[in-house]
Amino acid sequence: MNLIHVIILAIIEGITEFLPVSSTGHMIIASSVMGIAADPFVKLFTIAIQLGAILSVVFLYWRRFLQSVNFYLKLFIAFIPAAVFGVLFSKKIDALLESALTVGITLFVGGIILLFVDKWFNKPMIKEEKEISNLTAFKIGFFQCLAMIPGTSRSAATIVGGMAQKLNRTAAAEFSFFLAVPTMFAATAKKLYDFHKEGHVFTGEEIKLLAIGNIIAFIVAMLAIKTFITFLERRGFQIFGWYRIVIGAVIIGLILSGHQLQTI
Repeated sequence: MNLIHVIILAIIEGITEFLPVSSTGHMIIASSVMGIAADPFVKLFTIAIQLGAILSVVFLYWRRFLQSVNFYLKLFIAFIPAAVFGVLFSKKIDALLESALTVGITLFVGGIILLFVDKWFNKPMIKEEKEISNLTAFKIGFFQCLAMIPGTSRSAATIVGGMAQKLNRTAAAEFSFFLAVPTMFAATAKKLYDFHKEGHVFTGEEIKLLAIGNIIAFIVAMLAIKTFITFLERRGFQIFGWYRIVIGAVIIGLILSGHQLQTI
């Protein structure tokens, strides 16, 4: 893995982490195309640079993170389902991360869902995070578990989950951003622990690449968040749905025609 790979993957992470298009799916495909996906450090890198992206949420919404203890309680409650499922099915999740075909299928199916989500949930009652109850937060947390299937998109799953619980687009998107903080922090910490447990030791070069990747992801993610919220309020989800369908269809088509996009 070289600096060019780092820059490309970090930009992809920053753009896609909070959009309903699957950052993990995009990085799996990108690293596979670049021929570096089988490297254990690359697999760690694609998870670890999510930390830079989620720190952009804390930076942009810092006032929300200082407002009340109840805010953190709701995030913790929403985080519980993913934490439990992550521990119980970690090996199966890791196996799915090896499959570009899984990414293609879930991108395609998720795209179809996004085409209709604005029509399905068009009578929102909750406009701000403070109106979200603990029970509603818990229900949204179960939707987040769907994102353990690569290509689903954590952002898409939690936003759709929020809208299903009568949150409007903006409130659902922002709660998805907030929930990313404990979720992605835990995922990064676990990946770093597993990397160390397997006997890997970071080289000075790898530490530098991780630092550069996180900084780039942080900057790009800030721009992406601001743009996404504005776009979402005006246009909704259909364009993201069509994007997912096209990308998913291309990936499936390439694999079925014999192209090697598998990450193993």
